[in-house]
Amino acid sequence: MEIKKPKIASIPYDDFPDNDTLEQMARDMRSNGVNVVTGVLDDLINWGRSNSLWPLTFATSCCGIEFMALGAARYDMARFGFEVTRASPRQADLLLVSGTITNKMAPVLRRLYDQMADPKYVVAVGGCTISGGPFKKSYHVVNGINSIVPVDVYVPGCPPRPEAFFFGLMQLQRKIKVEKFFGGANKKEKKPEND
Repeated sequence: MEIKKPKIASIPYDDFPDNDTLEQMARDMRSNGVNVVTGVLDDLINWGRSNSLWPLTFATSCCGIEFMALGAARYDMARFGFEVTRASPRQADLLLVSGTITNKMAPVLRRLYDQMADPKYVVAVGGCTISGGPFKKSYHVVNGINSIVPVDVYVPGCPPRPEAFFFGLMQLQRKIKVEKFFGGANKKEKKPEND
């Protein structure tokens, strides 16, 4: 088998007006026996990022039992890339908050969120986490964790079924796949203030 080495020169900006030019260059190189793959680096990075989420579990009640079912053989969350659950916030990039959050737990939850490395995501699971659930009018329960940490995906239910967990996590994957880290503004970053 003959290996052909293509001659690749720097492309002047005047010779590269649009994507059709790039496609034509790729066709020319393929016709000469050179394998060329074109794509967007954002897509590759976001594909890897969305399919290797490491959740930090913060399960306080019955929603935690449903989350445990995801790791069992029947549902097998490893198929989707969520199986590496972490006990340390410095190793996790997804905060799965499951269950009732009391006012005493709120500072701890915020501290865990702050210790996670960026980019980080939060999934609120169950009625108690989202809105306080049946304890909504209690003096000791936080009525929604969105007042403590920014939430990316809400999974409703009391407790939600494992299928609902999967749907919420797949929604988060879809959200991650459209983020822009190169060639555009990252939606998670705050815009600089004009002085």
